[in-house]
Amino acid sequence: MKNSLIICLLLVAVSSFAQQKKWTLQECVDYALENNISIKQSSLDIEISEENITSAKGNFLPNVSGSTSGNFNFGSYLGQDGSRISSNTFGSNLSLNVGVTLFNGYRNTNLYKQAKLGLKSSELQFQKLKDDISLYVVNSYLNALLSKENYKIAEDQVKVTQQQINNIQTLVDEGVNPKSDLYNVQAQLASNNEQLITAQNGIDLALLNLAQLLQIPHSGFDIEDVTFNLSSAELAYENTDKIFNKAVQDRPEIKAAEINIENSELDIELAKAAFFPTVSLGGGLGTSYQHTLGEKDRRTIIDPNTGMVSSIPNGFGKQFDDNLGYNIGVSVSIPIFNGNRTRSSVDRAIISNKRVAFGLEQAKQDLLSTIENAYLDARAALNQYRASEASLTAQEEAFRAAQESYNYGAMTSFEFEQVRNRLISAQSTLANSKFNFVFKTKLLEFYYGIPITLE
Repeated sequence: MKNSLIICLLLVAVSSFAQQKKWTLQECVDYALENNISIKQSSLDIEISEENITSAKGNFLPNVSGSTSGNFNFGSYLGQDGSRISSNTFGSNLSLNVGVTLFNGYRNTNLYKQAKLGLKSSELQFQKLKDDISLYVVNSYLNALLSKENYKIAEDQVKVTQQQINNIQTLVDEGVNPKSDLYNVQAQLASNNEQLITAQNGIDLALLNLAQLLQIPHSGFDIEDVTFNLSSAELAYENTDKIFNKAVQDRPEIKAAEINIENSELDIELAKAAFFPTVSLGGGLGTSYQHTLGEKDRRTIIDPNTGMVSSIPNGFGKQFDDNLGYNIGVSVSIPIFNGNRTRSSVDRAIISNKRVAFGLEQAKQDLLSTIENAYLDARAALNQYRASEASLTAQEEAFRAAQESYNYGAMTSFEFEQVRNRLISAQSTLANSKFNFVFKTKLLEFYYGIPITLE
């Protein structure tokens, strides 16, 4: 009973800790890279590629095979003197064969090179997937931070409206303002509370999306708040040339396209291998045993000097030893004509090589387009942030003036709400532009090879 109570307390403590823990961006990225199912599957592709290398190495090793057989023979057969002999016999055979390919147009060598390229390609695909997952996590994390900031904006508006109600209540009690003004502000408070609930739902949805991306339970999941200092927001790069020149050397998708070209060149050599002869070396040994059922294993011999006939034991071991034979040989297979199929295979491989070369150029073009779009998006996000910042400053001044006028009864509640709605819109626009600018600049850093952090 006591142990059960301790276990329950520990479970409660662990559960409480899990709910209080707030995940940092680095923790989210690290967890996703370690536990994401797609990444785990991709890591298995690397293991398969490693096994392919082992298999390709095996092509250089000799093939060794052994065989044995046993059979019973029933019925009759003709003897050496022409008479029919009826007997039942048992026989067995044992053989061991070894063969090794000495030359096959360098086919085995090129297959081994392709296997090693396959491993590199799998590793690059693995890195590309990790990069994509990291970007997804960063984007989801920033969306969650944006949702939290929108919640703060909605929460502040509830506080402002509540203060308005207190002020209007005083003015109504003193007979300065009609009671309808109080009703209008109370209606506005209900609307603000509704917006606050919507903002909370936005947080819940954003955290759910991030938790699902991490593939963890979303109950109690939360992230660390991050404060961005954008007092001197600037783009770190004057143009895309520096980013592209760095990315084209480091990005896994470009390296993978280059490997595809190497692999297609090896395909050409493999196709040409069919023009060359194949030289193989083989050897083996074999022996046999024969036994007539119902008789002893003996062998008749004739003395060449005296002509006397006698028999000697001829058992299993004796026969296997006497019948043991060896063989060794070299075989050469020379291709002469196969309906131009080999030539056609070579031509197809050459065409495929040209196609793959275009694939590298396309990969570079896609990377350049992605970087250029990201750069223009970042520049547009910076301009939007600066404009939103200036707009918010103006709207805050207008709101302070309107609030003062409203408190003194010089402005109707409708007019005041118009000013406040513009302020809320400016605050939301600034929040969106800020997080958009942060993500776009981090994206540029990512393509330049800088790890993504929110510091």
